[in-house]
Amino acid sequence: MLEDIITRQAAYFDSRMQSVLRGHENRSRRVSILKGNLVQNVRSESRGISARVTKNGRHGFSSVASYTEKDARTVLQAATDNALFLDSRAERSREGYPPLSSGRVEPHRLIVDTEQKRIIEACKTVDAYIVAKYPDLLSRTVVYTEDSQDKIIVSSDAASGHVTYPRCYIYVMMSAQSRSGAPVELFKAFGGAGSFDDNFSELTALYPRIDQLYTHLMHKTEGVYAEAGNRTVILGGMMGGMLAHEAVGHTVEADLVMGGSVAGPNLGKQVASDMVTLVDYASEAFGKPVPLPVYLDDEGTLAKDAVLIRDGILTGYMNSRESARLFGVEPCGNARAWNYADEPLIRMRNTCILPGTHTLEEMIASIDDGYYLIDSSNGQADLTGEFMFGVSLGYEIKHGKLGHALLDTTVSGIAFDMLKTVDMLSNQVTWSSSGFCGKKQPMPVGMGGPDMRCRITIGGR
Repeated sequence: MLEDIITRQAAYFDSRMQSVLRGHENRSRRVSILKGNLVQNVRSESRGISARVTKNGRHGFSSVASYTEKDARTVLQAATDNALFLDSRAERSREGYPPLSSGRVEPHRLIVDTEQKRIIEACKTVDAYIVAKYPDLLSRTVVYTEDSQDKIIVSSDAASGHVTYPRCYIYVMMSAQSRSGAPVELFKAFGGAGSFDDNFSELTALYPRIDQLYTHLMHKTEGVYAEAGNRTVILGGMMGGMLAHEAVGHTVEADLVMGGSVAGPNLGKQVASDMVTLVDYASEAFGKPVPLPVYLDDEGTLAKDAVLIRDGILTGYMNSRESARLFGVEPCGNARAWNYADEPLIRMRNTCILPGTHTLEEMIASIDDGYYLIDSSNGQADLTGEFMFGVSLGYEIKHGKLGHALLDTTVSGIAFDMLKTVDMLSNQVTWSSSGFCGKKQPMPVGMGGPDMRCRITIGGR
């Protein structure tokens, strides 16, 4: 955990300006076991200080890859000088940012430095379970990943605090031979926010979920190709979460709205079925903590939920202090930076479509000929809302019942068109939190949603 040498540097803030000073440490590690062999054992750390100083809406930024009080004062002065220089060269003046609620946030989780040997032994234990129970696999890989951010943030006109964001996962990857002789594969990530003991103190708790992964893989070895075309499907919560993040979420980040995203001219308009409400949650959803809670962003904004679509109507964007001033709204804490040397960007936190009232069984029974698409292998989208996602796990639906598993396929469409076809939502939400968003800087994000019945274009053979 970072020692707080940052808070007392507020005495050096220039009262004519708006200043944020951030101490920031990142840690990551990765262990890979391939067919019982340790093939990767990596650990990295970075630590530094950054300052952003704003004068009349124009900000200077500076950072240093060390962590002392002298360094803090040095970067603060450099950022101040940069802001003064930019303001002096501006052709016209601008207003500064409106002041925000003050207060202090303390760490909600400790960052625990688990012994590397324990992590390696855990991966080997999981691998031993798999090879003993499922010797027919072509290949198996067990990967442990961990990353954490430890930040101390001090603001002149907003909130301050010490926030920590640890998370860790064990990925299990399996491949088997299909009936055609070609290999098929599936993977699953287990874990979430917190350190090793928060997630993996009892490895046996993973075994039923590994068994379920193997069962899906065996179904996939007998899999069939989907019939291409615009079809009625149920998108599983993981698929719906990816859609919410990639195809919708990025279009409603205010910096990308100003860059020309499809959300710009659609504010206040119907962009989805009236069943669809989409929220970027800060720390809690449905009475429980979200997968990756955010309490304070890197501009000193106290985090709160941002409602993006309500009852099918596009109601708002995710903002930084700068974009919130331009749009005349209050920021919700979406400005985040990955590394000490990065400036905060508008980023999602835990983006989710709200659940409905149906059970998954009712939804499957309602489809005579379609597909249940459960997991995605990858995805991409652009600022028009056009998307294409890979489907790694899915099943046919025939006469209201699940049929054969599907071989790998794709789905595509335009998000705001596809969301208008949603006519059923399940009453359960599935979350995913193991990935990174890649908008200029990596950033841990959560995404989720209910099972969702809609029309979508699916690929074939």
